[in-house]
Amino acid sequence: MEILYRLAVTTAVLAVLCSRITVATWCVVRSEASREALQAALDYACGAGADCVPIQPSGLCFLPNTIQAHASYAFNSYYMRRSMAPGSCDFAGTATIAKTDPSYGSCNFPASPSMAGGILIPGGGAATTIATPVSGVTPPPPSTVAPLFGSGGGLNPINMVPSNSRALSEFSIMRFRFLSIIFFVLTLHVFL
Repeated sequence: MEILYRLAVTTAVLAVLCSRITVATWCVVRSEASREALQAALDYACGAGADCVPIQPSGLCFLPNTIQAHASYAFNSYYMRRSMAPGSCDFAGTATIAKTDPSYGSCNFPASPSMAGGILIPGGGAATTIATPVSGVTPPPPSTVAPLFGSGGGLNPINMVPSNSRALSEFSIMRFRFLSIIFFVLTLHVFL
């Protein structure tokens, strides 16, 4: 009976540990989104709480100076500041969820809400944001359906090589090995 109890405790501990493993995701532009739709969505994101300081001319993410690169950064910032809430990565169909880190060079896309910086003010912008000039296009309404894990492509401009993908992969492998060791030790504990 004690062995069954220990096995149950071991299983419960492993279930809790495994439930905490998450895969990082980022919100990026869809490759087929039009320039006009991206500009409207970018204006909306920057005005609604995204940290758009890094995509300003003196920012670390200004280059490449393309609407796709700037919108991806703003979309991801908004998505993270909204705690990756369902529907916060849609922008009228111009955005999608990516599993590959779009960071490049010195431009790092936050991979979690805690890394997104700033404080989201309900109903307004973030404390550290500055809005980009509005282009005269009405911002798109939020969609009720969010794409699941990038069915429409994402950010992939020339010379943008993901810088943290290998580190994330190695971290995931280490985490798996750590959990395997924990499982082995707990199993030994049950039977000894």
